[in-house]
This record gives sequence, C-alpha cells and structure tokens, in this order.
Amino acid sequence: QIYIEKENMVTGMGIVRAMPGPVFSIASFAGGMALRDMGAWMQVLGCAIGTIGIFLPSALLVLFFFPVWNYLKKYAMVYRSLEGINAAVVGIMIASTLYIMKDISLMHANVTSFVNIVIIVATFLLLQFTRIHSPFIVVACILLGYFL
Repeated sequence: QIYIEKENMVTGMGIVRAMPGPVFSIASFAGGMALRDMGAWMQVLGCAIGTIGIFLPSALLVLFFFPVWNYLKKYAMVYRSLEGINAAVVGIMIASTLYIMKDISLMHANVTSFVNIVIIVATFLLLQFTRIHSPFIVVACILLGYFL
C-alpha cells in the first residue's frame, strides 16, 4: 500500500526546506499524509506520531549517551566509527536525491525536464553565491511551480 504518492512527497520536501531541520519536518508531514484518508483528527495524530518518532531516538540518545560521551570520544575506534556513520548518512542523502531526480530525463529533450534542471541549478547557485535567505528562494520556487 502506498501511503504517500510521489508528487505529495516532493511537495512536502519542498515546503519543509523553508523551516530549520527539514528532516524532522518531513517526518511530521509524512505522518500526516500517511493518515490523511482517516479524517482530520487522525491526520493531526499522524503528524504528532511522526514528530515523536523522529525526536524520541535523539532525545533518548542525548539523555543516556551524552553523559559518557566525553569519556568515549577519546577512543579512536569510537571517533572513526562516527565518521563512518556520517559518511553513510551523506551517501543516503545523495542516493535519495538522485532517486527523486530519476524522472528528470534529458534524453527525451522534454521541456519540463529542461525547466526542472534550470531551476535546480539556479537554486543551487543562489544558495551558494548570494546572501538571499533560503525561505525566499523556496517561496520563489513554489511560485514558479505554481505558474509553470
């Protein structure tokens, strides 16, 4: 069973980029979308479950692991394993980005694909080389998506 359709997921990913901590925000969005067919209150409950589900592990980790962190980080094996975990997370993020972008095809010379690539490159350049705040860029991309 598909809980979230691809278009809804991409829309949600675009919307939550305007807020700090987009990974946490997308969990709330996904929880709400998963229960959208069960009524408004269940959708709110889904958002709450998604939020609790994404925050609870890190909160427990901070509560129980942080007191011994200064002792453990002295060991090279622990430090190196955390570097490996960080690399794995970056790899997963890159893979998910490429998976979402797989429908953008330049082989068929589709106008929509060309526009998507231009928007992606322009957004990257604006974020890297200007001081425009990201929420304004997100709003501009939403407006472009609405009017195109």
